[in-house]
Amino acid sequence: MSEAIQYIDSHTEGEPTRVVLSGGPLLGSGSLAERRARLADQFDDFCAAVILEPRGSDALVGALLCEAVDPSCAAGVIFFDNQVCLGMCGHGMIGLVVTLAHLGRLQRGRHRIETPVGVVEVHLMGSNEVVIENVPSYCLHSAVTIEVPELGTVTGDVAWGGNWFFLTEPAPYPLTVEHIAPLSEAAVNIKHALQAKGVTGDDGSPIDHIEFFGPPLASSADSRNFVYCPGGAYDRSPCGTGTSAKIACLAAAGKLAPGEAWVQESIIGSAFRASYQNGEDGRILPSIRGRAFVCSEGKLIRHPDDPYRNGIQH
Repeated sequence: MSEAIQYIDSHTEGEPTRVVLSGGPLLGSGSLAERRARLADQFDDFCAAVILEPRGSDALVGALLCEAVDPSCAAGVIFFDNQVCLGMCGHGMIGLVVTLAHLGRLQRGRHRIETPVGVVEVHLMGSNEVVIENVPSYCLHSAVTIEVPELGTVTGDVAWGGNWFFLTEPAPYPLTVEHIAPLSEAAVNIKHALQAKGVTGDDGSPIDHIEFFGPPLASSADSRNFVYCPGGAYDRSPCGTGTSAKIACLAAAGKLAPGEAWVQESIIGSAFRASYQNGEDGRILPSIRGRAFVCSEGKLIRHPDDPYRNGIQH
């Protein structure tokens, strides 16, 4: 018998999110972190079917809607791409909130959404505009130097914004869409160099996002970025967790004050508006503002005889 997966697609400043409403795997009870581990360990074929061709694309991020453990939360969510189950996803959270509003499940105002790495407070400003108050973020290591084939010496910071990032400036190539291919290749080489040197996040967590920065093209922005994601795609949006990591590094370096605005421009020219307040233990509490738009809704079919029911996996 064919399996049906109900979904709604949106994009947040250009980056797509696919919210799975029903037809997902039964993950049992427990925390969102425990359920994320089950999703990663036991149901990677489901994630691949949702994300990969012929039903999706590498750029997609999935959002599996779950029942929250915390009764104060309007929903729970586990984000995933074609390679990993993510801790958090900033653009995906904005897309999820707009999707829930589209369904009539959220009204304008403040809400709480549970993720595997903590509760995220969200403010639905209008039908398409959302402010997320992300999980506490921080710079773990500054000025980390590595030797990278074809790039030479590269220096950057290691920071947490809901996922682990290596952030470096200047970018090895101009931050324009014409240079996406060499930027991606450079990011892969940096990722391998970090692994070879043993540079990780806390508790040996792998650094699975690489982020380049440079001058913005828009006069209204403070910076332009390119974010290489774990699944091998680049982020069309400015990346919510990446922007959180960036302002954590700026705060640690004394270059951005609490409450001061930072406009982060993406590789395609879209933007997030960010700021932060001081948190505990040297961490910051980032606030990210962006827009999302529902694109489509429908049903994915996984036929038992379909040789690509679990996606085209290279």
